[in-house]
Amino acid sequence: MDGKLLLKIPEAGARIGVGRSKAYELVASGELFSVRISERSIRVPVSALKAYVRRLEEEAGITEDVDVG
Repeated sequence: MDGKLLLKIPEAGARIGVGRSKAYELVASGELFSVRISERSIRVPVSALKAYVRRLEEEAGITEDVDVG
């Protein structure tokens, strides 16, 4: 991991293995939490990526921890 705590939406998508469009879709729908850091800048906290992956695992019935960065 490069140490960033906040990722641009395409970076967040790449981290979880989805494309840019899907990442923007996840943020727009609220499925992936994001924060606005200025009028034109939105970032995804690394913690939000981990929470998103945990939710997907819970829905799939997986209980093991996964490290996404």
